[in-house]
Amino acid sequence: MIRERVSTSTRAYDIVIGADILQTLGELLRGCEVSVSSRHLLITDENVQATGLADIALEALTASGYQTTVHTIPAGEASKTLAHAETALRAAYQAGLDRRSVILALGGGVVGDLAGFVAATYMRGIDFVQLPTTLLAHDSAVGGKVAVNLPEAKNVIGAFHQPLCVLYDTQTLRSLPLREMRSGLAEAIKHGVIRDAALFRWIGHSLDALLERDDAALAELLARSCRIKAAIVSADERETGERALLNFGHTLGHAVESLARYGTFTHGDAVAIGMAAAADLSVALGLMARTDADEIIALLSRAGLPVRIPRDLPAGELIAAMRQDKKAVGGSLTFVLCREIGQAEVVRRVDEAVICQVIEDRREPS
Repeated sequence: MIRERVSTSTRAYDIVIGADILQTLGELLRGCEVSVSSRHLLITDENVQATGLADIALEALTASGYQTTVHTIPAGEASKTLAHAETALRAAYQAGLDRRSVILALGGGVVGDLAGFVAATYMRGIDFVQLPTTLLAHDSAVGGKVAVNLPEAKNVIGAFHQPLCVLYDTQTLRSLPLREMRSGLAEAIKHGVIRDAALFRWIGHSLDALLERDDAALAELLARSCRIKAAIVSADERETGERALLNFGHTLGHAVESLARYGTFTHGDAVAIGMAAAADLSVALGLMARTDADEIIALLSRAGLPVRIPRDLPAGELIAAMRQDKKAVGGSLTFVLCREIGQAEVVRRVDEAVICQVIEDRREPS
C-alpha cells in the first residue's frame, strides 16, 4: 500500500492507495479508531451498487463488527442536489447515526461530494471516509471540499469538511468505462500543468498503460497526483491563496458543464475544454508560449478528451455563467493561467473581450 499524508489546520489524515482495500475496510477503520458501537451509513450510487463493490465493503464492515446501513442514490451529477442531500440526511437519522458515527462515501466525485456535504451538516458535522471508485475522484476525494449544486451553478452550496481518511482501492478501476478513465486523466493532467512538468510529461509517456489500467502505472499516477493535491491543500486549506491554482480549467469548465445541462459532459470532459481554453487565454494575454499551450492541448486530445467548445453554447451565456462562479469577485472574471507547463498563477479581472475571442477561436468547427 502507498500512503500520502494530508496535514491541514483542522485535521491530518492519510490517503491509502492499493489493491483490494475494500476487503480490509473494517480493519482500516479500526485503525482510524472508528467506533464499533455506533451505527454508520454507506452512501453509494446505482452504478457502483450494480458492480457488487458495496456488497464487498459491507461484508468487510460486518466482519469487523460494524453496523452499517447502505443508502443508494441515482448515478450522475443530477443527484448532487439539496433534495437528495435531505433524503440522505433522513437516512442517516433513521439509521440511528450519532456523533461518533461515520458516513462512508463509496463512489465517484458525485457520491463523495454529496456524502461529504451530508456528513458536514448532520449533527453539525460528523466524520466521513472517502472510498473513491473512479479515477476522477482522486482529485475530489482529497481536500475537504464538499458541496451540492443549484440548477444554475455547480458546487455553490457547500463547506470545507476534511475526511477522516481516503482509502483508494485501485481494483475498483477495472470495471470503469473507458470514458470515465479518460475523464479522470483530465484532473491528473491538470496537476501536472499547474505544479509538476515532469508528471505532465510522464502521463504523456505512460498514456497507453494508464488507459489499459496497468496496476503499476495507475498506482504511480494516483500517488504523484494525490501528493500534489495534498501539498497544496496542506498549505492552503480554505483556498485563500495557492489552492486556487487547482481551479485551472474549471472557470469555463463549470460554465460548459452547467449550460450543457449536467450529464452531457463528464466533469473531466468539461475541465479539459476549460484547460484548452485557459491555455489559449494564457497565450492571448502574453503569459505563455504557443508551443506550451499546444503541448497541453495535444495531450488532452491524445487522452481522448474534448478540447472544443460546443457551437450551441453562446459566448454571452458562458460569460454570464462564469460571472456567477465562486471564483468571480464583483462580477469580474478570474482565471488560473499558465506561464509554462508546471507553473500557474491566478489572474484577476481578465478582459471579457479577450475571453470572448478565445471562446470563438476554440469552438467546434462548423
